[in-house]
Amino acid sequence: MIKENKEYSSFRDPAGYIFYKDDKIYRKINKCYFKEYDHFIKSGLYDELKNSNLIVKHQEIKKTKDYILLEVEKIPFISYPYEWCFEAYKQAALLTLKITKIALKYGMILKDATAYNIQFINTNPILIDTLSFKFYKEEPWLAYGQFTRHFIAPLALMYYVDYHLNILLKNYIDGIPLDVAVNILGRRGGFFSKQHIKWQNKMILKHNEDGKTNLKQININKKTVLNILTMLEININKLKYKYSNSEWLDYYHNTNYDNNSSISKKNIINSYLENINFKREDFCYDLGANDGKYSRLLKLKCQNIIALDIDINVTNKNYEEANLNNEPILPLVFDLNNPSPSIGFANNERLSLEKRGKSQLMLALALIHHLSISNNLSFDMIAKYFANLTKYLIIEFIPKDDSQVQILLKTREDIFKDYNEENFINIFSKYFKIIKKDKIKNSKRILYLMVKI
Repeated sequence: MIKENKEYSSFRDPAGYIFYKDDKIYRKINKCYFKEYDHFIKSGLYDELKNSNLIVKHQEIKKTKDYILLEVEKIPFISYPYEWCFEAYKQAALLTLKITKIALKYGMILKDATAYNIQFINTNPILIDTLSFKFYKEEPWLAYGQFTRHFIAPLALMYYVDYHLNILLKNYIDGIPLDVAVNILGRRGGFFSKQHIKWQNKMILKHNEDGKTNLKQININKKTVLNILTMLEININKLKYKYSNSEWLDYYHNTNYDNNSSISKKNIINSYLENINFKREDFCYDLGANDGKYSRLLKLKCQNIIALDIDINVTNKNYEEANLNNEPILPLVFDLNNPSPSIGFANNERLSLEKRGKSQLMLALALIHHLSISNNLSFDMIAKYFANLTKYLIIEFIPKDDSQVQILLKTREDIFKDYNEENFINIFSKYFKIIKKDKIKNSKRILYLMVKI
């Protein structure tokens, strides 16, 4: 009997749940879902989704009269909708609609349309919930309201108001309430938002007031459902990201590196990578990744590069490039000064970065001065946090007389008496062993390769 280390967030569906054992993932399917699961497999629906890489693969390892046990494909890194850039969010929505349309061919439909059922393998979205399907009946798509809260409302708010508004999902774990979305949108959003958010919100308010819930009693045939799904796809596809002026979007055109400095930095990092051995399936972090220029140096070593940056413009650009070139990179919007917390019931449904697993390697390039001087974080706070995230660390130290640091100091009082290389080394040496140190040519900056003690 496998001892179950149950996934905390896997409690909402009576059909089954996820648990872990020896770094493997299992799904237990309860008896109440046997008929749906049997049809899901025998109809060919699972095979079509699996062969198209639209759903996680599984292997049935045990079946009893009370449960079925599956070993499930492991996702390299778990991300959350409030960390996705606009294009990633859009692709997750389109995948959900595509799977719903495929399911209808086999007499099934998605019963769940939560964004948390979608994960990414690099830039490719994939459904992770095998139990999301139910038998189709001639009725409205009952997951439509959830799809609206989890996909339409966030996308509309991001596109028509501000691209960072998916961060509302940190507070609204079951999707953005439609009345909240309506209040923020105001008159914005066009017919798409009016049809799927504003009108739906009015209908909900009306039925709340009169106590009626007639929606489930309406008969809608499969062709109508398919037409609705197709129109949703068309409207979502029309939402094209609009890049705005950003300090970080043109960052590499405004640095104090000349061509020789840039080449030197890349050569040093590549030499460090030769000193590190780990499994290609392990994941790596690039903190402050910008458009992924240095993330891409990791491709020969790592199949799963998590590129984190606070700026949604550069993250979206990085995602589009990685997706176009089929690169092993997942760009995410992430504020290191206010990192994603553990949230949900008992703070265990969605996990903080350090609780999602430690990377084998982490890049922290041209970052330390922003954390320390722009945000008053001590070297000890930074080093301790980094030690919770990674085994190997490649970090760039930028001295106070560097021109970029001087720009930061023009707008604040210099209270950073401990910001120097000697103190940097002393503090980081409490958590890491320094393996190598190299000065970047034609620059005051220094690269370090460290390993956690």
